[in-house]
Amino acid sequence: MNLSLLLEMAVAGYGSRTALGPSQCGLSFAELRARAAGGATVLGDQRAEQLVFIGTGGPAYPQAMFSAAIAGVPFVPLNYRLSAVQIQDLLGELGNSLVVADSEYLPLVGQADVQLMSTGDFVRVAASATPRKGQPASADATAVILFTSGTTARPKAVLLKHENLMSYIISTVEFGNAGEQEAALITVPPYHVAAVASTLSNIYSGRRVVHLPDFDPAAWLRLVADEGVTSAMLVPTMLSRVVDLLDASPADLPTLRAIAYGGARMPQQLLKRALRMFPDVGFVNAYGLTETSSTIAILGAEDHREAVSSDDPAIRRRLGSVGRPVPGIEVQLRDEFDQEVGPGQAGALWVRGSQVAGEYHGQGSTLDADGWFCTRDRCYQDTDGYLFIEGRLDDTIIRGAENIAPAEIEDALLSHEAVKDVAVVGLPDAEWGETVCAVVVRERGTDPTADELKAHVRGRLRGSRTPDAIVWRDVLPHSPTGKLLRRQLRTELAETSTSTDGSVDGAAQARITPAKPGVHDRSYRRHPAG
Repeated sequence: MNLSLLLEMAVAGYGSRTALGPSQCGLSFAELRARAAGGATVLGDQRAEQLVFIGTGGPAYPQAMFSAAIAGVPFVPLNYRLSAVQIQDLLGELGNSLVVADSEYLPLVGQADVQLMSTGDFVRVAASATPRKGQPASADATAVILFTSGTTARPKAVLLKHENLMSYIISTVEFGNAGEQEAALITVPPYHVAAVASTLSNIYSGRRVVHLPDFDPAAWLRLVADEGVTSAMLVPTMLSRVVDLLDASPADLPTLRAIAYGGARMPQQLLKRALRMFPDVGFVNAYGLTETSSTIAILGAEDHREAVSSDDPAIRRRLGSVGRPVPGIEVQLRDEFDQEVGPGQAGALWVRGSQVAGEYHGQGSTLDADGWFCTRDRCYQDTDGYLFIEGRLDDTIIRGAENIAPAEIEDALLSHEAVKDVAVVGLPDAEWGETVCAVVVRERGTDPTADELKAHVRGRLRGSRTPDAIVWRDVLPHSPTGKLLRRQLRTELAETSTSTDGSVDGAAQARITPAKPGVHDRSYRRHPAG
């Protein structure tokens, strides 16, 4: 099966419905297929081996994705926030490409040896081209190439086959289950696997898709109201800004019924505030990786409601989990000796299933002999099958030969009413190997001391888990897709010194580079020329 089949099914089932954009003047599913088929003709005429997309989210994005599927070539959305040098370096890895870029990002391509069209020109030419009727790629061909964020290393090109993505959609989404008035708001950037998965799942379910290219909490609230949005996905940093804007007032969005979140750990205080401000909305935690074609575990709306209302500590604890595996996904937790561990014991999370790709350009498959893929996440599972992610294996702090998961300290600090957000990192130390440093964002109007927060942690965890130092920040650094940039924090903090009370002194604090403002703001976009 090929991704183009999803669009064919949608046209057969509800072709006249609006698929993209405003309800009154958007593209129908039938029009989307016609334009995608015209785009496939453009790709064929250019003899391109892949379609590279450099731009923000909008109607052109799904058109380009399905054009590539019909033409039988990979779709490759690149991060438009990268510099020109980085973009050209990635293009050099890809070979003969047709690059479709928003006008403001055309300069990023520079002198790269590729064919180049603006997004507007591609959409215009595709709309007038004769629709392609050729045979699409086979199920085991590469459908989408996504570059990892590169927050801990050089970005790697993940190869997702048609069969991987089709397996995910067919296993987790019911065809045509959306009502004609339903609309989904997509705010995640096009180069993220969540954007790919959201586009495919909403097309398959028959839900109209609305895009917000540059996230702003006020614009998000307006668009939900104006377009009658029924479901949306946000990364935690986006949800935090929406909640801050509402300032404890319940949201007046009568059509909104579901909010999915993912991409990074969700602070529990933030989630609880959001649940109060959106009392009629079902929240869903979707956990997945690029290499697994998006979601592999879900904490559903009913799970959230039960956890909030229950008096059972084990059930309440589920609010901090990523839920249980989706259909078709098997999980194993393995220790450092590659032996499987039981419930309650932490280990590396391994997953297996037909949606799991685990393949990289130039490196081949990373699946083991039995088809298992290591997520590189440290995790434990409770007796009811709920998964609790403790962080990346590489983030483990080794203090005096003791392994410490940052997540348990972060959770303890986040239970303090004055802590809005926190990141715990290990810093080099001659005596202990590493020391524990907590970077804390305070709730507005609070002024906790370092000793107060240390005592709070000490009262909940073993003494070795108490932070050696507390650093105060106004905001934590995140990638545009909401991932905490721990490596950046470690690099910054390794150059600072601490005062005797264990909080960073003023001079050291001044040397820490302020974090960038909120996700997707135009105010901190790189200049297109890099």
